[in-house]
Formats: sequence, structure tokens, C-alpha cells
Amino acid sequence: MDLQSADVQTSWDTILRPQRAWWDLRLRDLWSYRDLIWLMVWRDFVAVYKQTVLGPIWHLIQPILTTIVFTVIFGTIAKLSTDDLPPFLFYMAGNTVWFYFSTCLVSTSKTFTANAGIFGKVYFPRLSVPVSIVISNLIAFAIRLGVFLAFLLYYLLAGAKINPNLWLLALPALILIMALLGLGMGIIVSSLTTKYRDLQHLVTFGMQLFMYATPVIYPLSSVPEKWQWLMLANPITPIVEVFRLGFLGTSSIDPLYLLYSTGFTAAMLLTGILIFNHVENTFMDTV
Repeated sequence: MDLQSADVQTSWDTILRPQRAWWDLRLRDLWSYRDLIWLMVWRDFVAVYKQTVLGPIWHLIQPILTTIVFTVIFGTIAKLSTDDLPPFLFYMAGNTVWFYFSTCLVSTSKTFTANAGIFGKVYFPRLSVPVSIVISNLIAFAIRLGVFLAFLLYYLLAGAKINPNLWLLALPALILIMALLGLGMGIIVSSLTTKYRDLQHLVTFGMQLFMYATPVIYPLSSVPEKWQWLMLANPITPIVEVFRLGFLGTSSIDPLYLLYSTGFTAAMLLTGILIFNHVENTFMDTV
């Protein structure tokens, strides 16, 4: 063997270090593992519908049944205002937005506890798991949005008083804000549940209560003026209202409030990544 070959320098693609600073986010590693993220997205999609009779059709049935229940209980019995919009469309619009956000948050909040077995055996950027969850939930959102658009078209042809406008072009921005907000808040909860398991039981229940603090089943205009500031402090409120503004033509909020939602989302996402980055170094000792 030629000893001169030993002089050939070896370049390493990845260097693993036992400790790192909080601010060392290694987002470049996340991009390097993008193929793994897509595999996880496919895994999540298959896992949800495997051994089910109806498969993705559940995402057609669920929004319709939920909207019917909301229409009967809150529209017919409680007679809550819908700003003169068809109640069925009003509730389906709010439910479509809320479902994606809440699913992202609840699913990502289980990142560490649900994947402890994998995390303890092999290295890959841990953040790729919650990112893949947020992306895979887009499939369900797309199906629900398709259902909503089908009913929207039906009501338009029936002559309902709805006025879709250019604000519907803000939909990609609304989806991005929802995804990143759900991701940020979810990984914060996930990081905390490595030590405080009680949070796992509070998340689902808390999200149900949080829905009633969001204009999903009622418009912002029906809230007394002295309490509207509480509703506006909810970063999901502008998203729901602007979604209705774009597709239904009616809203009780200035669309500029989306800037608040964007700023809040950026703060939650940065905080979540920093905490997640810190916890992933030691979570195996506590999970």
C-alpha cells in the first residue's frame, strides 16, 4: 500500500458534538435531511389511513358533520349571529382554519414523548419530526378546504349573499402563519412535557377551551366592545376573520391585524426552537 495515500485529506459532512449553545440552531442540518422529512410525511399519511375502511374520506365526512352540529346547536338553537352569512358556510370556514392550527399544535406537542425510542437510537435533526407533522397535516387541510370550496360554489350558484374578493389571495400567507404558530407553540409544549407530563393531558382539553376564545362559532362583531381586545390578543382571530373576509366577503376586523399574528408567530417560533434545541440535548435523561 502506498503510504503517500495517507496524506489524502478526508472531509466530513456531519460532525456530532455532545454540547452546543442554545443559539446554535443547526437549521442547515434540517435542510440536509429534507429527504427524511418527506419520508416522515409519507409515513404519517399512511399510518393515519392504514387499516381504515374509508381512508381520506374521513376528512370529507368530519367537516360536514361538525358543521352540521355547529349549525344546529349554535345557529338554530342558540341563534348566534353569523354576520348575515349562511350559517353553514360561516361555521365551515371557521372550522377549516381552526382544525389545521389545532391539529398542528396538538400533534407536535407529542414530539419527544412519542418518538423517544427513535431519538435514543439514531441521530438526525430532531426538529425534522415536528416539521414533517406540520407538512403532513396540510394534506388533511387541503381536503377540508376542497370541501369548503365545493359548498361555497354551491351557495354562490344558489344566489347566497356572499362576496369572495381579492383577500382570498392571502390564503398562502394564512396557511404559513398557522403552520409556524402551531409548530412554535407545539414544540414549546413538547419540550416542557419531558419534565411535566401533566401538560399532555391539558393540551387537548386546553385547545377545546381555546376554540371558544377564537371567533370560530361566532363573529368578532358579536363580542361586547369592552372585551374585544381579549379576542384581538388571540393571534388566530385575525386569521379566521381574514379567511372569512376573502372567501365570504364579510369580516369585523382590519386585515392589518395580520401583522400582529405574524409578529406573534415569529416570537413563538423562535422561542420554541431555542427551547427545543436546549431540551433535545438532555431529554433522554428525563423522558
